Amino acid sequence: MPARKVKIEVTADDGNKLTVVFEGKINRNKLLQVLDFVELLGGMPELVEDKTLNSLSKFDKLHNIVNSKFPIGWFTSQEIMISYEDTFSEPIGLSTVSTYLSRLTRRGFLVRSGSFVERRYKLRRVIQQENSPTNA
Repeated sequence: MPARKVKIEVTADDGNKLTVVFEGKINRNKLLQVLDFVELLGGMPELVEDKTLNSLSKFDKLHNIVNSKFPIGWFTSQEIMISYEDTFSEPIGLSTVSTYLSRLTRRGFLVRSGSFVERRYKLRRVIQQENSPTNA
């Protein structure tokens, strides 16, 4: 398997830009470690403070769940529904979750894949994956 290169660029709320380049044999665990490092430096969003949770709409809460708990990899509407209910201790319908995920996809925040029955989503990030050594 050829060596891979992943470049992650994140702009923090304060305007600072963080760029991380990872080269070599990349697997999910290594990528999660890199994203943990980015988060430690303040480059990835966290859940909103508890004092403001009550003022958020269901859509905003769901968007927050996607950003904080599913920063990489594919997920389903069922997984989002379970995470939402665990985090906010309030029910949300699966059809509501599907509607909100569809809106986030149309707005360019998510990527969607699969048929209607096997639909999966993933967060769209500014991540460029290139083959080494050409980097073309």
